[in-house]
Amino acid sequence: MQPNPASRWRAVISLAAAATLAVIVTMVAVRVPAEAVQDEQNQHSIHAPGDHGNSFTPHTRRQVAFHDDMRKLWEDHITWTRLAIVTFADGSAGFNATAGRLLANQTDIGNAIKPFYGDAAGNQLTALLREHILIAVELLQAAKAGDTPAFEAARTRWYANANQIADFLSAANPRFWPRAEMRAAMKTHLDQTLAEAAHELGGDYAASVADYEQVHQHILDMADLLSSGIMRQFPRLFR
Repeated sequence: MQPNPASRWRAVISLAAAATLAVIVTMVAVRVPAEAVQDEQNQHSIHAPGDHGNSFTPHTRRQVAFHDDMRKLWEDHITWTRLAIVTFADGSAGFNATAGRLLANQTDIGNAIKPFYGDAAGNQLTALLREHILIAVELLQAAKAGDTPAFEAARTRWYANANQIADFLSAANPRFWPRAEMRAAMKTHLDQTLAEAAHELGGDYAASVADYEQVHQHILDMADLLSSGIMRQFPRLFR
């Protein structure tokens, strides 16, 4: 029987923050991509891959609503991730509830694609995203134990899982979600999240806040990539 995800989160919260700090900072530190994310010129102007630099602008009520709903889902993803990092670093009793909400977000994201790709596809995306969260737990556990091989093995699986998510999405919509672009987007998300966690757990709170700003801008770009891809693939559903 697979361990209950909630029990795995409870195991993480029991970790001593003081013992974790030095190990996390050493093992989790990553180089944030040097390329700065450009500010959006218009929050409703979406750059879609495969359109040779043209922008997709939602204009019908359904298009704008879907665009905004997709942004909220992915903003929830990074918001609850940040709150999980912060409550874990502080040893807060609120960590368990926060982690449960973060896991629920993965179901919300999977459900959002079901009207377009079917229930099985939505459930598969949820499973991949939940694994994305649960492997992150393993990274923290290995770091607390000072087990470098276990940490590196988990990190390798975390990035492999990100590629699986990217490949799954690309297979569903190869024209507007090219495999290379989806993989690059997921890698940036992981790189930025690791940097954010390392700074927060290491007590460099100003850097952690700055990291989150980058995480936030990138996830909005990624949400727009996803919503524009669906609207372009299924235009009749958004008239």
